Amino acid sequence: MSAKRVFAKPVEADGVIVIPAARVMGGAGGGNGDGLDGAGQGEGAGFGVMARPVGAFVIKDGDVRWKPAIDLLPLAGIALLLLLVLRSIIKLKNQP
Repeated sequence: MSAKRVFAKPVEADGVIVIPAARVMGGAGGGNGDGLDGAGQGEGAGFGVMARPVGAFVIKDGDVRWKPAIDLLPLAGIALLLLLVLRSIIKLKNQP
């Protein structure tokens, strides 16, 4: 993990500099094994990284402002849940 994964290269246009930022998380695993009297086996490994945009620093005329990103993914999950609940309610009302 490094700052290069969190902060993208600055973009400059019309005297405004934008530095995008992301939340980066990672994890790793491991493993090994052996059984009694060498009869077992084992191995294992794992690694994962997740990055999500969180916003950008905007620099204009020497003034630095933080502009948060709008993450619509959680809203999509809530909308799907509401649709499933609504469908269940409609099915219950239409049963004889």
